Amino acid sequence: MTRIPARHPTTTPHRGASRHSSPSSSLDPAIAARLKRSTDGLVPAIAQQYDTGEVLMLGWMNDEALHRTLTTGRCTYWSRSRQEYWVKGDTSGHVQYVKSVALDCDADTVLVKVDQVGAACHTGARTCFDADVLIEDAVSDVQSLGQ
Repeated sequence: MTRIPARHPTTTPHRGASRHSSPSSSLDPAIAARLKRSTDGLVPAIAQQYDTGEVLMLGWMNDEALHRTLTTGRCTYWSRSRQEYWVKGDTSGHVQYVKSVALDCDADTVLVKVDQVGAACHTGARTCFDADVLIEDAVSDVQSLGQ
């Protein structure tokens, strides 16, 4: 994993700055300038198991959470409900070790490929996306309808 060196805090707010995208973030200004944030200064961050492609969870990051994720090798998120940073696994032991971080084509979503230790979901499930499947094997269902 390539580490991006920490930068000195910037004092100039950047595009999309808010209470969550702190102007004092140490996020590389070149990365910060590319991010398209929600109105509350956050970007969705999808955690995916690096070797299987399994989608584990969705969290939210502001500039400082992304900076910490890029520089510590552990996923850091912004808790919208608690209004604080949380490092995945600090309380549960279900750690996410960062393998790679990428922006999508619009720079409004972060994909973090991780090595997940234990459950990713707060319910204790491996993934947040296996308990409430709305449709499965849609290709077969569509093909059956056409015959």
